[in-house]
Amino acid sequence: MKIAMVGSGYVGLVSGACFADFGHDVVCIDKDQSKIDRLHDGIMPIYEPGLAELVASNVDAGRLTFTTSLADGIEGADAIFIAVGTPSRRGDGHADLSYVYAVAKEIGESLSNDAVIVTKSTVPVGTGDEVERILSDSGTSHRFAVVSNPEFLREGAAIGDFKRPDRIVIGAEDEFGRQVMREVYRPLFLNESPILFTGRRTSELIKYAANAFLATKITFINEMADLCEKVGANVQDVSRGIGMDNRIGSKFLHAGPGYGGSCFPKDTLALLKTAEDYDSPTRIVEAVVKANDSRKRAMGRKVLDALGGAEAARGKKVALLGLTFKPNTDDMRDSPAIAVAQALTDAGVEVAAFDPEGMELAKLLMPDVTMVDEPYAAIEGADAIAIVTEWDVFRALDLKRIKDLANAPVLVDLRNIYRPDDVRALGFEYSSIGRT
Repeated sequence: MKIAMVGSGYVGLVSGACFADFGHDVVCIDKDQSKIDRLHDGIMPIYEPGLAELVASNVDAGRLTFTTSLADGIEGADAIFIAVGTPSRRGDGHADLSYVYAVAKEIGESLSNDAVIVTKSTVPVGTGDEVERILSDSGTSHRFAVVSNPEFLREGAAIGDFKRPDRIVIGAEDEFGRQVMREVYRPLFLNESPILFTGRRTSELIKYAANAFLATKITFINEMADLCEKVGANVQDVSRGIGMDNRIGSKFLHAGPGYGGSCFPKDTLALLKTAEDYDSPTRIVEAVVKANDSRKRAMGRKVLDALGGAEAARGKKVALLGLTFKPNTDDMRDSPAIAVAQALTDAGVEVAAFDPEGMELAKLLMPDVTMVDEPYAAIEGADAIAIVTEWDVFRALDLKRIKDLANAPVLVDLRNIYRPDDVRALGFEYSSIGRT
């Protein structure tokens, strides 16, 4: 089959490369000429493990190409995926669908054959209806169907998630759309990947509901971590104890500084706004959003407390290790590190930071933070070290070297990487999340 992927960002590029690896002919389309030029040169616009190699092998095989022309890219395509951004709209928090609707209009004006138009972007309930109306109003004479096919990719593990998915959700209103989508995903039948066919509106809501539920699990265990610190319990044991119940499961029960990234903050807010529009309050999700927002700033106060409080911290230096919202990505969107760094600099603390992949983007978001080339350079002369993101490179730091380099042996582990007894035995003042 021929597949056109409109939008060559995180979702579009990963999905397009994986579809090409399945044997489909894929054209990735993007209006950004510089991005397309870089892709032609083999330079990825995002960091995702294995993506550069996957793209290169399929470009070499002739199955993956790139263009800025939507009309050329969708010509002859059996399925046209819309994978453009849907950021939170300024002012009210609704998902900004202007890019989705602009692409739908251009598809309608350029469609040269029967095709299925697939919304891969995360969109609120009813978006597919509006895309269908836009296509109908375009006057196209070709048969089309509008289908919802939300993505469930984890940054840092996206290729594996695409090729070995927990489920594939397809929201279609007619047999034409369902049949084309069966062919699109036929290569996964060998893996017996479960495919759930639903109505289009149901499919659109599934993505938001899934992300809101996962965000709720994270926020719940973070609040349990706070309680553990108060009562002298261990949140990691609490997580294991409840996660062994298969009704709950162990995933997303790791206490930390709060969730961030491109999905959870944006999607929980969009779900709240959709619920408000339909006069159906989602009070649990509302509480999750508020708790997560306040937690990030609280983590900055936790580091200040390790320095003796806000007044005592003024003029001191903190080393921040890890800036991206999670490891194995360069994504800085809504990263807890942003709020932590802001709380520190607001208190007059000097901050030096290192991240394996996120520093170029972090420079724009943290103008008052000094970026350095490796972790020990950040630690040199520091009065406290804070681990904010659990990159592998931070899991086996030379603690004896750190003690020699730092001005004071104070370690704040916001990801519970280290064993408290081991670190304290070396003479460190150590604090973590939900453990005493």
